[in-house]
Amino acid sequence: MSSMDTAQPKAMIKPIVIMLIAVVLILSGIFGLQRYGGGIFKKNMAAAAAAPQTVSTIEATTSPWRPFIQSTGTLRAVRGADLSAQASGVVDEITFDSGNEVPLGKVLLRLKPNDDYAKLQQLQATAELADQTYRRDLEQFAAQAVSQANIDTDVSTLKSARAQVAAQQALIDEKIVKAPFAGRLGIRQVDIGQYLNAGTTVVTLQALDPILVDFYVPQQALAQMKIGQPVAATVDTYPQQTFGGAIEAINSKVDQSSRNVQVRATLHNPDRRLVPGMFANVRIQYGENNEQITLPQTVVTYNPFGDTVFVVEKNGVDEQGHPRLTVQQRFVKLGATRGDQVAVLSGVKAGEIVVSAGQMKLRNGVGVAINNDLVPTNNPNPNPPNE
Repeated sequence: MSSMDTAQPKAMIKPIVIMLIAVVLILSGIFGLQRYGGGIFKKNMAAAAAAPQTVSTIEATTSPWRPFIQSTGTLRAVRGADLSAQASGVVDEITFDSGNEVPLGKVLLRLKPNDDYAKLQQLQATAELADQTYRRDLEQFAAQAVSQANIDTDVSTLKSARAQVAAQQALIDEKIVKAPFAGRLGIRQVDIGQYLNAGTTVVTLQALDPILVDFYVPQQALAQMKIGQPVAATVDTYPQQTFGGAIEAINSKVDQSSRNVQVRATLHNPDRRLVPGMFANVRIQYGENNEQITLPQTVVTYNPFGDTVFVVEKNGVDEQGHPRLTVQQRFVKLGATRGDQVAVLSGVKAGEIVVSAGQMKLRNGVGVAINNDLVPTNNPNPNPPNE
């Protein structure tokens, strides 16, 4: 082998060595940067974990609590009817305006009588003649001038004449529409000169004070229901007003499809603000007032394995000498709800501070900082904003 052939492989080895050294240096730099970045990330995560989480809190307090049953119902009038004439005819007179308050017996509409009154007078004259004949024959019968058969005929004729007068008077009355009870009229449905068939609705009449509300409760609630029990109702038309009343009747059977029972209550409605057909929320209180620990429903984390809350506890002091606050997760047993609140039967004591917002970022032992600038609502009887 010549010296030229030996020098050529040696010259090729040098660039390869240099390239390998460069690759090693680059890989070492990459691994070093990754390790350095990972260390910084761990330090930041540790610092973040050590930093207190900002939460809002509320103090668990006791308040008077009376159990109640909540339901929804529909308003209906104590007395309500669609008024109509019992006979056919042409409208001759209308004596009301839409929306009027009318007393019992108020004449609202008359149909044209045609010759009805003439026939009535004719029949009345016939009845008067039958009465005179009967009286005259009674005098003659006392003098034994006529027989008992004549008297019997006169009595029958008089009764028949009077019956015909009553029938004609009834026919005339059927063409007059009167208010069967005192109440408020609806919107007039007919006009003067219009021909009406018998039974055509003229106007609606509703008695509005008091007013009824029909609602349903589950069969389990029957034990808490009784006649005369107070109820309170609200409607979205007047969200700031509560209408009081009492249970008037409880249905004698339970609906087999829903297992609910119908209940009817009477509500005071002196200003006639409630009208039939309105949707109402009904609350029926029962039992005695008792003290319950209450919290906003939003503080509770609801889980299939149990409901929990985070309670704030003092755990030593920090570097500045301030109390160090941490949280402890507790299982709670809940009772009934009312408005924004829920009753807590166990798990939290009165006076303890409970996290009301920010629970999702907490775990046992995490430090917290309290900021109560924004807190959830805690109203036992909330009302929607009146927009």
